Amino acid sequence: MLAEISTLIRCSAVFLPGDPARSGRIALWQADGTPPAAPASDGRAAAFEELTVVTAELRRTTVRALVLGLDQALPLLTRARAAASASAEALAAAGTAADITDPAEVATAGTAGTVFWGAAALLALRFAAQGKLLPGLSPAGHDAWRIGPLDAADLDQVRALAAAMPPGARCVPPDPQEPLLLPAAEPLLHAFLDAVADTLPRSPAAPAAAGGPAFAARPPERRPRLRDWAAEVAAGHDAGVRLSLRIELTGEPGRVPGDPDAAEVPTAGGSFRAVLQMHSPADAALVADAADVWAGSGAAAAAFPPGARLDALRALRRAARLWPPLAPLLGAAVPDAVELADEEVTELLGTAATALAADGMQVHWPRGLVRGLTARAVVGSGDTAGSALSGGLLSPGALLSFSWRHALGGPGDPTDLTELTDAELDRLAEANRPLVRLRDQWVLIDPAEARRARALQDRTVAAPDALAAVLTGSAEIDGQRVGVQAAGALERLRVRLTGDPEQADEVDAPPGLSATLREYQLHGLRWLARMTSLGLGACLADDMGLGKTVTLIALHLHRNEKGAATAGPTLVVCPASLLGNWEREIGKFAPGTPVRRFHGPARSLAGLTPGAREFVLTTYGTMRLDAAALAGTDWGMVVADEAQHVKNPRSSTAKALRTVPARARVALTGTPVENDLSELWAVLDWTTPGLLGRLATFRARYAEPVESGRDPQAAARLSALVRPFLLRRRKSDPGIAPELPPKTETDHPVSLTREQTALYEAVVRETLAAISQAGGMERRGLVVKLLTSLKQICNHPAQYLGDGGATGGSRSGKLELL
Repeated sequence: MLAEISTLIRCSAVFLPGDPARSGRIALWQADGTPPAAPASDGRAAAFEELTVVTAELRRTTVRALVLGLDQALPLLTRARAAASASAEALAAAGTAADITDPAEVATAGTAGTVFWGAAALLALRFAAQGKLLPGLSPAGHDAWRIGPLDAADLDQVRALAAAMPPGARCVPPDPQEPLLLPAAEPLLHAFLDAVADTLPRSPAAPAAAGGPAFAARPPERRPRLRDWAAEVAAGHDAGVRLSLRIELTGEPGRVPGDPDAAEVPTAGGSFRAVLQMHSPADAALVADAADVWAGSGAAAAAFPPGARLDALRALRRAARLWPPLAPLLGAAVPDAVELADEEVTELLGTAATALAADGMQVHWPRGLVRGLTARAVVGSGDTAGSALSGGLLSPGALLSFSWRHALGGPGDPTDLTELTDAELDRLAEANRPLVRLRDQWVLIDPAEARRARALQDRTVAAPDALAAVLTGSAEIDGQRVGVQAAGALERLRVRLTGDPEQADEVDAPPGLSATLREYQLHGLRWLARMTSLGLGACLADDMGLGKTVTLIALHLHRNEKGAATAGPTLVVCPASLLGNWEREIGKFAPGTPVRRFHGPARSLAGLTPGAREFVLTTYGTMRLDAAALAGTDWGMVVADEAQHVKNPRSSTAKALRTVPARARVALTGTPVENDLSELWAVLDWTTPGLLGRLATFRARYAEPVESGRDPQAAARLSALVRPFLLRRRKSDPGIAPELPPKTETDHPVSLTREQTALYEAVVRETLAAISQAGGMERRGLVVKLLTSLKQICNHPAQYLGDGGATGGSRSGKLELL
């Protein structure tokens, strides 16, 4: 592979456009006019062609080239570009990776066409990853994707890369009837970007997912009837001129007759008008009123191209379909401005602005105008309501106050938010106009929003829900997310939980501990002591080998020496294979501490008193069988070691563990999440019941948005909620285990054998055909089966076939490497 890439870096390459764009090809040849070796076979025969190309000296020459489709060429081009970039002296001196689509890097990495088209491929992949793909039709009427819409910064990148195109990258075979000229660089680069865009979405499974072959299958699909639709879609996202609305305030304020205390409102005659603005396609910062462009006046208007008016009218027609109040501008000789009624302003405050923004038209409100209301909740105000915390959040029935506060200005509003009184909120709701004057400033608010704010009722919430809300800083109320602020005892608890872990209560290693704790272990002890003293559970999720066992033994000794409130026996539930290890570790690090095994036919809890300072060791299986007996003991602490054994909350083991009460619960695990976030819920809902809500709520609110990657804010909220209750350190963390050498990982790419390749392709082809005909759970099962089969084939054909055949390395690339 390395020799192959080294050869490619020195090859000439040219893009051969096609119709549709995905039929474009890359031709490669060496300096002597011969083709490079064909890449490793993917089942398709290599294609070689005689090409007459134009040299940099504008001469015709004939070469024999290796010609690849884009799906074959893209991996080779990107590898060649990356290899050239890595070998450049500038990168070696800097010791860092540069932007591999930067034109300057193209110039320093090499002049071969392969290197340039590799940079172009990476740029196309970046645009595609950003979702910049538009459907359309090729000149011949075939379905085709293209890159777009491109903003000003994107176009600058394309132009700069085109300017760096070496002559050898555009020596396209000439038309015998045309003058002997090299093609323009920028159109050729655009054609390549569109060809990549038209290639990427098409895969064997794409037609089944899309419901048809159009814009999904590789073979050309003639769809001439879609031309108008494609043009409309492209115009909506890729128009040369962008429009926006500037909202201006008109009219003078007045008071409602007969009510001297009422908020000021504008006088009749129209309080707003929307002025149409145009943004230059060449410079996004260049903005002019449509009236100036139509009149041809002003320095900015002169910068718009001749077709700008037509582009603007097309965009305006689309916008008027989304928001009819703009329709009068279409019939005006000059589409300058339109007066807005109160109800139209209200629409613009709501869904209309969102719809227009989706079509590319932004709405700009006057500066100094305060928009909307910000609602936030204050939870736990007053120590009376917060006193329920003294018994710990594990106590059932603890309720905290949840009261509403409102301020002028929406989320992110730069205005200094000032809390409104109930009387002021009433005045806003009763004005029944979108524009009112309050506290010497104009306030723009949907009257319905003001009425909804006034209708919000204070309430009480369960303590775990309140704690979750203040830790994440927000709560979802009636489908809306609102900010939450803690008060009273709940605020003091929040500060303790979210404060610097290094500033935890000063706890030294207990005198009975026959071990010297490392600094990170002492930190873990202090963290566990703080959490359990607050009546909260905790999950210590350090890597294996970092001393979770000795830290827990130290916690047991600390709690028993602290006083009667925390003293008591500790129940350790662990796999049977760890019983002996726990017994040895306790004898080693806490000599003299009583230890009993609650395991086997002679198990007994006889003589165990509530104040006993001993360890009781049992297994998950025994705990499940004798949960009733264990639940009858007053445990000072219950510990679930290797807590991933209860990651399924519906299992009988997890249900039995929940029935064993304790003043403190601690989970020990090196893998808090192995497959999905429901496992994290199972562990933390045992240590601190109710913290993450019900499982169905947790999945809808956190797990599904986080696992799908569609809501980064949900991931941030979950992190804020979980962080105080889970402590995880890795061996690779700075200062944790400096005496250990750094972990070394080496990748060894291996190729599939012919047998593996044939099996792989056959399984993919057959299973995708079955998937296209299946639905529901059957479809999901086939996907899982396919993934399992492919893993087995990549390991060794014998694992997949189960044929008992030869297991030597000749059948498996992996085994041969080993």
